[in-house]
Amino acid sequence: MSHPSPSSTPGPAPDGFHRRLYRVGGNTLSADTAQSGGMVRFAAISGNTVGSDGLWMGETHVSPSTRSADHHHGESETGIYVVSGHPVFVFLEGGTETRLETGPGDYIYVPPWVPHREENPDPDHEAVVVIARNTQEAIVVNVPSLFDTAT
Repeated sequence: MSHPSPSSTPGPAPDGFHRRLYRVGGNTLSADTAQSGGMVRFAAISGNTVGSDGLWMGETHVSPSTRSADHHHGESETGIYVVSGHPVFVFLEGGTETRLETGPGDYIYVPPWVPHREENPDPDHEAVVVIARNTQEAIVVNVPSLFDTAT
């Protein structure tokens, strides 16, 4: 994992503007983050990896013919970019399960506290998405069902 070293820990620059940039290689992502069954999340940009204060970013991989556990992300707003595959995002609308079918290049917005799940109906290929959240770490609250509003 690409962590800042103590000598490069983010902090105020003498002039308030000139701080270093961080590169997190795609092969150094960490699975040491909140998880839901049926998928694997990898952290790229977080407080642990680069010292971010208000941003979390990473990848999610959903195996072929798999669905995640139902969950929400608490106070986090979540932006999702579909890299590969055709994941389906399932949520409740008017008390009925609604399915958003997606493909590479699509973006999804998940508002705070909205229970949902990801599904990958493809029997042969995993689905990969990039996730950005407006909270410093990944918040994941697994719930028994989409109808459950427990926090």
